[in-house]
Amino acid sequence: MRDFHTPGRSEVLATEGMCATSHPLAAKVAVDILARGGNAMDAAIAGAVLLGICEPQMTGLGGDCFVLYNRAGEDEIRALNGSGRAPAAADAETLRAQGLTAVPLNTADAVTIPGAVDAFCHLAETEGKLDLDAILQPSIHYAEAGVPVAPRVALDWATGAATLQGAAQGHYLINDKAPAVGQIFRSPGQAEVLRRIARNGRDAFYSGDIAEDMIAALTERGGTHTVEDFQATACTKTLPVSGTYSGLELVEHPPNGQGATAILLLNILKNFDLASMDPFGTERLHIEAEASKLAYDARNRFIADPDHTTHAARFLDQDVADRLAALIDPKRAMPAAAPLTEAIHKDTVYITAVDRDRMAVSLIYSIFHSFGSGIASEKYSILLQNRGAGFTLQAGHPNEFGGGKRPMHTIIPGLLKQNGRVLMPFGVMGGAYQPTGHARFVSNLTDHGLGMQASIDAPRAFADNGVLKLERGISPKVAQQLCEIGHTVELPETPLGGAQAIRICENGVLKGASDPRKDGCALGY
Repeated sequence: MRDFHTPGRSEVLATEGMCATSHPLAAKVAVDILARGGNAMDAAIAGAVLLGICEPQMTGLGGDCFVLYNRAGEDEIRALNGSGRAPAAADAETLRAQGLTAVPLNTADAVTIPGAVDAFCHLAETEGKLDLDAILQPSIHYAEAGVPVAPRVALDWATGAATLQGAAQGHYLINDKAPAVGQIFRSPGQAEVLRRIARNGRDAFYSGDIAEDMIAALTERGGTHTVEDFQATACTKTLPVSGTYSGLELVEHPPNGQGATAILLLNILKNFDLASMDPFGTERLHIEAEASKLAYDARNRFIADPDHTTHAARFLDQDVADRLAALIDPKRAMPAAAPLTEAIHKDTVYITAVDRDRMAVSLIYSIFHSFGSGIASEKYSILLQNRGAGFTLQAGHPNEFGGGKRPMHTIIPGLLKQNGRVLMPFGVMGGAYQPTGHARFVSNLTDHGLGMQASIDAPRAFADNGVLKLERGISPKVAQQLCEIGHTVELPETPLGGAQAIRICENGVLKGASDPRKDGCALGY
């Protein structure tokens, strides 16, 4: 029970259905879809697409998605990879010959083919109850009528606006400026795209003048993308990976996402008695930071396109985790893991929905950096992701930039099971932070007995590329003690990520929690 004398929010309780996400309009649209007879997949897709209008700096039709879900009456978790590939002509040697050591963020080279639209259309057809027209109508309405810009969105918009280039500036600035809180943002071009998808499915997006509009924007900036690259885009069914921690089973999406990193991280943390530590104290934050360095070093070495990934099973091997844990000095910070050549950042949206039949969907959807590549198609204003910056230019690396390959992705949906039963779809936004965020969320729930909302609200820390980032909720005394044992401490510019979760209780009640670091909420009916 939370202390009602102090600021905070209660978990949301309902029985029929629920959505939790980072914008209230998207949560309401998802719940409305459930109340109309749609299932959790219909609701998640409807809400996710709308998030691209409500939070265009975070996500949109030019991005990728990953999804975990179960079917009604089943506890088997299914996974769908909706991430796109580099164009067939992509070549690492060409970039190395230019003297580059990483794929430049705001160039056509960083743009991989958008995969989310194909995935959404596939899931609506195979798992949903409603047709695409019903699912997409709310987003079509809001794209035309406009949405008032929310406070956290306005902050992020202003921060990322410098990324916008060419046509994107006209589409995503108002009078040449980032919109202020309460200004209305409209996207009539995307409304037309969604109408065509509603009528003609995924082919409307991946061929014809919508695809040609995206290709023209890329070709103008030296891109090698072709109509054939777009038409070949296809989502992939895959098998989740999982690990256990304190009686819970953590289910993650397999590579090319980084979800296995969270399992490895928790396996390392099993070697330490976190339950005996202050959840916001020096000892716990130090151990978590050191374990994160080791888990992320493994991620950087091995996670890539599943057709090229090696040693994936090592992320699930407790013996490997035990040997890594032995490298941790409880009294001293180790040097940072090998510096990243992949670009890792923090801009993503997450949505989870559960319906009356207890189908649960955990969906994460992103254009990577704020406003993606900063490149938008001229006619339809589709912002194109820069997921190709997740490749490395290191020759021979499994994640080396190359034609037809999927890059290592930071976005990871999560789901918890208990005693074989689906317990909680959840997600933690925040780019590279996400595996640490998953592990911290699970540890807060189990080691420290925090409720779902309290586990999300709790202050966060993240060991990132040689710096230990601490939110303001970590006390100055703890920050000083961490400095004294060798950490370089820094206050991040923005809070560390955001989270959403829904617990499916055995008595049939749904409990939802939503991160106050974002504008959103959990809603049920």
